[in-house]
Amino acid sequence: MQRVVTILLLCLFFSCGFVKAPQQSVTTIEAPDSTSALFLYTEGIKRNVIDRDTVQARALFLRAIECDSNYAPAHYEFAGSILYDEPERAIEHARKATQIDSTNRWYKQLYGQSLLVGERYSEALPVFEKLVQTERNPDFYRLLALLYDRDRRPFSAIAILDSAERQFGINPYLGEIKRRLLLSTHQFDRALEEAQKVVETIPYEPQNHIALGEVYALMQKDSLSEASFRKAVEIDPENVLAWAALGEHYNRRGATKAYLNATYKLFTLKSVPISEKISMFRQLTANRRFYRDNYPQIDIIATTLHNNYPKDKGVTDLFANHLISSGKIDEALALYKAQTLDAEADLDSFLAVMEIESYLGQTDSVTLYLNRALKRYPDDATLYLRRGHIHQMAKELDSAQESYREAMKHADNDTLRSEIWGFIGDIYHQKAVNGNEIATEGAFGTRSTDRNERKQMAKCYECYDKALALYPDNSGVMNNYAYFLSLEERDLERALEMAERATTLMANNPTFLDTRAWVLHKLGRNDEAKRIMRQAISLDTANSADLQLHYGDILAALGEKFMAEVYWRKALDNGYDKASVEQRLQRLKQQ
Repeated sequence: MQRVVTILLLCLFFSCGFVKAPQQSVTTIEAPDSTSALFLYTEGIKRNVIDRDTVQARALFLRAIECDSNYAPAHYEFAGSILYDEPERAIEHARKATQIDSTNRWYKQLYGQSLLVGERYSEALPVFEKLVQTERNPDFYRLLALLYDRDRRPFSAIAILDSAERQFGINPYLGEIKRRLLLSTHQFDRALEEAQKVVETIPYEPQNHIALGEVYALMQKDSLSEASFRKAVEIDPENVLAWAALGEHYNRRGATKAYLNATYKLFTLKSVPISEKISMFRQLTANRRFYRDNYPQIDIIATTLHNNYPKDKGVTDLFANHLISSGKIDEALALYKAQTLDAEADLDSFLAVMEIESYLGQTDSVTLYLNRALKRYPDDATLYLRRGHIHQMAKELDSAQESYREAMKHADNDTLRSEIWGFIGDIYHQKAVNGNEIATEGAFGTRSTDRNERKQMAKCYECYDKALALYPDNSGVMNNYAYFLSLEERDLERALEMAERATTLMANNPTFLDTRAWVLHKLGRNDEAKRIMRQAISLDTANSADLQLHYGDILAALGEKFMAEVYWRKALDNGYDKASVEQRLQRLKQQ
């Protein structure tokens, strides 16, 4: 093939490089036929090899096939060029090339390869059976053995690998496949013999000792298994697989200290990627009891990891979480605070500081780091949201609204804008109820003559409508909207529709279920309300006084006086307004 290309290039060079001298007689060299399969095929080779233009090369190979459908080289080259892009089409052209010239070894190899790429394994098997008969290539034996194994013929696979060994000698890769097949057919003694033979032939390869140790382990020869793994580590102390195998050996035996010592070594090896080390640490700490019982060794691993990669964000988060789990919250906080001083510190470091300081009740520090974060990330909407939340908790409602509106300017999607409108609506509601964070029954109602109250609630609902227009599935807004309407005893059917949708979107949320039950109660559908309220009470782990009071009201409406009193008193014990509860109890006695 290369000779043809060379001759053609020489012909083109001489025909184009000289002009006929005047009054001289020269022999005319005929230009090649540009419509012939050979010419088009050769041009395709040039495009593919010289110009790296696979698109033009494929087009030329196809034109060559159109000129002569039995031109095998064009079928072969075209099949090879589309092998991984269009395997089914490649199979057809490779098959055609093989049919045209059944003696060509390259055509037959490509045909077998295309069948493998196309996952047509049953058709590939006879092709490779023929290839191993005619070609001295150990890879064909490997592929045939794998095809036999896939065809559930493990003994044929073992036989073909035995044949390969007789022809080519010991091959660790083929030996590994044969050993696996021997183990799967419960030929443990032969598997052991094969593993020992490979170790004797190539004694300084750690993988061979690892393989021998694994066979010993399956045969429950623990001491010999451990000796093999230790030999692998001795040969190459930096070998990841050797340390992993030794660690797993100790883990199977329940030798936890030895297992953690071997695992620690993996964390010190530079060849193990950071992502793998993080994943391994998460596995070590996934079982809380194991984490607690082996904390000293795991702490050494965590500290080593952090010392080796002090600038890696994933490692820092892992180490900080480890410190928090250990009760060392101040150390975790110091770690994150130190990160915020770095010129390349990301927003997550500031957020982590704020989360921990919020947990510790350090409001001033939260504000300090929030302001620092805003200087570095002035366009981040979530930071303005956090500032709004801080003002809201401090009942600085005007400042909270201002921060939320600033967040709106930087929001980059409708879902976030919807959430912000919801928060702004909540502020208007708080203004309507004189700054109380949670409205209770009777805080305002349809008979209210307070003009400011009505004005603030109108703005609240207007904000909620804007939120739902941007994101109709904003369950938090729907829940609040429905609940406030129920307190005013207005638009109750609409309120029920929103409450039902909210509980569909957020199943098993006790607060949302409470709202739905309360709307049903206001509609007089107390049997339904009781069923849903019972579900809300069962899911509520916070012993919410509001939920208990509402359940008591629903039970009282159904005439279940005794249980109503029980839940009202529970609400009182959990901090509900004493006057409201006593008023209910008094009415109950008078009935």
